[in-house]
Amino acid sequence: MIIEDEQDLLNLYKDFLINKGYHISVTNTTASNILNDYEEFKPDLVILDYKLPDGKNGLEAANEIFNKYPFASILIISAYDSVKQAFNSDKRFITKNIKLLIKPFKLTKLNELAVELVNKKTNKHIKS
Repeated sequence: MIIEDEQDLLNLYKDFLINKGYHISVTNTTASNILNDYEEFKPDLVILDYKLPDGKNGLEAANEIFNKYPFASILIISAYDSVKQAFNSDKRFITKNIKLLIKPFKLTKLNELAVELVNKKTNKHIKS
């Protein structure tokens, strides 16, 4: 699942990940339906832009998912280095399967973090 308000970036991430063998079940340019989309598709990973046009930022959208699905895997992408501080100081995410990636980045880093988050989620389910 990819939520990114810039259509060009959304397409770039989607095409790259499909070429790496991922199945992208849903994409959107806003987080207004993020919980409904998550419930419908139950993705292994949510890639979520930090700055979204519907008044909800990526950390808020991630928290919304974690409140109902505590074992979700989320990768937040931001162009704002200042988001690191908010992310690192947010106690709600300490035990969650979540990472932050700051733009610009190499697409190989996107794949690396996606693999890490999905593998961590899979291992949690196996241990449960």
